[in-house]
Amino acid sequence: MSTLPSCPQCSSEYTYEDGTNYVCPECAHEWPQTVAASEEESRVVRDANGNVLQDGDTVVVIKDLKVKGASSVLKVGTKVKNIRLVEGDHDIDCKIDGFGSMGLKSEFVKKA
Repeated sequence: MSTLPSCPQCSSEYTYEDGTNYVCPECAHEWPQTVAASEEESRVVRDANGNVLQDGDTVVVIKDLKVKGASSVLKVGTKVKNIRLVEGDHDIDCKIDGFGSMGLKSEFVKKA
């Protein structure tokens, strides 16, 4: 029995894979395989100790961090409340008292 999805347009059960797409031989409809999309949705952000981070968590900075555009550094032990997880290299958006809004890398924080 086939585990391939039926065609979303004509509901044909005779679909086949062609590279990264599914193809329906009856109506010639092509659509992408959603494996990559489900992997992206299941992206997990972890702190320096391997704990899973979520939106709204409180984290603590584990290393002195130089802040671009500021003359001072972000000290070890600085508590950051109510984080937001985002895509990109700096995967945490937050507001820090005395510094304002900034992005942090999850490898430099631990869950509080």
